[in-house]
Amino acid sequence: MNNFSKIGFILAALGSSIGLGHIWRFPYIAGTNGGSAFVLLYLFLALTIGIAMLIGEMLIGNKGGANAVKSYENLDPNPAKRWRWAGLSLIGGPIILSFYSIVLGWVFYYLFVVSFSLPHNMADSDAIFNALYEKGFVPQLLGLLFVMGATAWIISRGVKKGIEALNLILTPLLFLIFFGLLLYAMSMPSFPKALNFMLNTDWAKDSIASLTLGDIAQAKQTLKQVFNLNVLIDSLGQVFFSLSLGIGIIITYAASSAPNQNLLKSSLWVVLSGIVIAIMAGLMIFTLVYEYGGEVGSGTGLIFKTLPVMLSHLGIWGNIIAFLFFAAFSFAGITSTISLLEPAVMYVCETYKWSRAKATWTLTLAIVLLGIVIICSICTPAKDYLTFKSKSLMDIIDFLSANVIMTLGGLVAVIFVGWVIPKTRLKEFSASFFNNFGFSVWYFIVRYVAPFITAIILIAVCVKFFTGQDVISLLFEDAPDSLSQ
Repeated sequence: MNNFSKIGFILAALGSSIGLGHIWRFPYIAGTNGGSAFVLLYLFLALTIGIAMLIGEMLIGNKGGANAVKSYENLDPNPAKRWRWAGLSLIGGPIILSFYSIVLGWVFYYLFVVSFSLPHNMADSDAIFNALYEKGFVPQLLGLLFVMGATAWIISRGVKKGIEALNLILTPLLFLIFFGLLLYAMSMPSFPKALNFMLNTDWAKDSIASLTLGDIAQAKQTLKQVFNLNVLIDSLGQVFFSLSLGIGIIITYAASSAPNQNLLKSSLWVVLSGIVIAIMAGLMIFTLVYEYGGEVGSGTGLIFKTLPVMLSHLGIWGNIIAFLFFAAFSFAGITSTISLLEPAVMYVCETYKWSRAKATWTLTLAIVLLGIVIICSICTPAKDYLTFKSKSLMDIIDFLSANVIMTLGGLVAVIFVGWVIPKTRLKEFSASFFNNFGFSVWYFIVRYVAPFITAIILIAVCVKFFTGQDVISLLFEDAPDSLSQ
């Protein structure tokens, strides 16, 4: 097998992690979830459950030594080898890629078109984005074809000449650009405000202990603040999305890593570097938003609508910053599209003995066809026939992939590692990077904590999907507001 070098594996895993998840998804979800409440919860989950699950998936690939399906099969101690079906979670990669490549196409549109002529007000910015989103079938199709063509060409070149070579160039360049943009943001008066928004929490100002029995209404409100499942769901969903968990990416990359790869160090590099990029992106974006009176909770439009208007206030420097930002954004996106396609390519190559080029281009064609249907679901007039309960096909696939497919795949992976692979074998696998205490902590998280929390979140997501409400609302919405009622 054509393996990664040790640094190549880290950069490839990091490249899959640092993409739209950290630069686009993280800031807008942080903005819509109150900033620091989401950020601090995300940091806690990423540094505990995220690292533990990342190491678990790396172990499956590194010791399984094959594509995701075969790696599960190789490590399954049961002669029936039923756990091989868990590896089919890799189908999540192409499904995500079908809409991810469209969003990345928007990034290239903003890089080569909008960054040179920034809108000066929100009305103009809305018009530009809406023209692209709702009426721009042709530019979105061209973006989809460009992104998928570049992705397929790189993957067809192989692990060393394609994936590793690209990440060795783009990942360091991405950090360099973002570091420069952060330094610029730090010079602005609104930087402390952005820092406070992202990293200083004030959950539930009123203490539960101070509530009277007659004030049930305030108790309900406080409980919703403290046990905000929406924030918890979004935080864990962001961990899965940003770390590429649950869809075979990490397993596949680890299968091409060195047999003596230090998986603990590799996972720390991936998680910490991703956190740094996400925080830098958020600080830079929110500094500009606060500086020029934008709206931090503007959702998915934060990058494509609000940011260009904020940058237009800086004159020519705004154009330069916009170009550098979207350039870095596109670098991160391409490294992620590669990781989303590689697991399926590796599976097809090893299972059906296809050449890498044949597998890559065949899968790319299928993804492009699905992507065209998704573009139709958001463009007039076809969207009227591809909308379900006011949700476009893109909205549905985005929700299901980030909150269901990845979460379910991650849950299956930790159950396999924690409950199926014998503990003695796991200890042997991890002896080179875990001492006894470290192994015990990691094993406890993988065996008990991660499955429990992931299962709870998966149940909450399903409840919200089918009822439109979070679990806490369902539990407390029918309670009387006071004992006198």
